[in-house]
Amino acid sequence: MKAAVVQFRASTKKEINLKKIISFIHEAAKKKASLIAFPEFMMFYTNSSQTPKELASLAETINGDFIKSISKAAKENQIQVVGSFYEKSSKKDRVYDTSFVINKSGKVISTYRKIHLYDALGFRESDKMTSGSKIVKPVKTSIGKIGMMICYDLRFPEMSRSLAVAGSEVLVAPSAWVKGENKEEHWLTINKTRAIENGCYVIAPDQVGNIYCGRSVVVDPYGKILLDMKKKQGIDYVNIDLKKVKQVRKVLPLLKNRRTDVYSNLKA
Repeated sequence: MKAAVVQFRASTKKEINLKKIISFIHEAAKKKASLIAFPEFMMFYTNSSQTPKELASLAETINGDFIKSISKAAKENQIQVVGSFYEKSSKKDRVYDTSFVINKSGKVISTYRKIHLYDALGFRESDKMTSGSKIVKPVKTSIGKIGMMICYDLRFPEMSRSLAVAGSEVLVAPSAWVKGENKEEHWLTINKTRAIENGCYVIAPDQVGNIYCGRSVVVDPYGKILLDMKKKQGIDYVNIDLKKVKQVRKVLPLLKNRRTDVYSNLKA
């Protein structure tokens, strides 16, 4: 099945980004893609001067206009959509970084709130965000069972392994990977590793421009990079073949060869 991957530079204006998003959905449908995946922070770019209160005031619920507009476009174009948005939370001046899956009928079939906030390398997402509390079960789509992650989650192998054990054939990680020393090398290495160690596809759409490095990638279950969007804005496509997942997991049965009976015995 054909999946579309979007890489773009988000504006600080929600309305400008939404117009681009709907245009990308229409374009992907014309190219016969069955699913389109967008990067983290597709709703709008949050610069360092924006206060937690200002961000919280712009956030929406899953039933807000932003998701409703995308759901309508998904239904009209008969395509599944994976993306993210700033979701209102009950915690004062804090938002969730939430990803979603919308089916081709325009229904939200899964949401995931980012559990690993990027409090590292000089950044503190927890100053403006609050973390989710659970990993969400894989959801069935046209390209396979997908497990949802968001950006910094990729650095924690326990999460991708949990999703793979739960049945994920494809990991989708909307991201906004910040530029920095060796950061692109980290990005490529981590995405390849998550695919190899779990015998699954990894689809990682990334922001480009502003403070982000781009390099949106799709990696196959054996670690081969099928798509690298470098620094360009736009949309590209890749075919997902679930037979490859079964084949790789058969010849390299890492999930079956785990020794969970001894892993828990090690004490600090």
